[in-house]
Amino acid sequence: MSIQKNGGKNRGIDDTDREIIKLLQLDGRIPNTRIAKDLGVSEATVRTRLNRLIEEEYIQIVAVSNPLKLGFETVGYLKIDVDIKKIDHVTKELKKLKPVWFIVLATGESDIYTEFVCQSTEELNDLIFNKIYKIDGVIRTYTSMILKYIKRRYDWGTALDEN
Repeated sequence: MSIQKNGGKNRGIDDTDREIIKLLQLDGRIPNTRIAKDLGVSEATVRTRLNRLIEEEYIQIVAVSNPLKLGFETVGYLKIDVDIKKIDHVTKELKKLKPVWFIVLATGESDIYTEFVCQSTEELNDLIFNKIYKIDGVIRTYTSMILKYIKRRYDWGTALDEN
C-alpha cells in the first residue's frame, strides 16, 4: 500500500519508508546506520529513501523547540477570513512573513489558520495591523495566545500503521 501525493507525482511510501518515518519520529537524531541495522537494509538505501522523503515533503527533520522557553513572549494562532477569490494571493503573501511559521487552508470558522512566534506584543501588533491587514483580500483576523504548552507530540506514525 502507498500514499500518493500531488495527483500521483510522488512515488508514495512503502513499508520501509513508513518504518524509517516512525524511527525518526521517535528520535530525529538517529543515525542512518542505526536505521539500516534496525530495518535490515543498507545504509545507502536509508540515505536514498530519506533524501526522497525530504525532497517530496513527506517529512522535515528539524529540532522542535519551545518558543516560550526561548524568549518569545507572544506565541499563538491567527485565524484569517479572506475574500475567497484572493486566497492564493493571501497565502503567497503570508508565506513571506517570518513570524508566521505555519499556514493551512481550513474548514470551519475561518479560511486560513496560521501560527506565529513574536518577541513581543508590539511585534504582534505590527504583524497584524501593518502586514497582514495590508494584504489585499484579508477581511478579518482572530488571535489566540498560547500561554503554556501542555502536550506536543510528533510520533503519530503514518496512516498505514496498524493500530
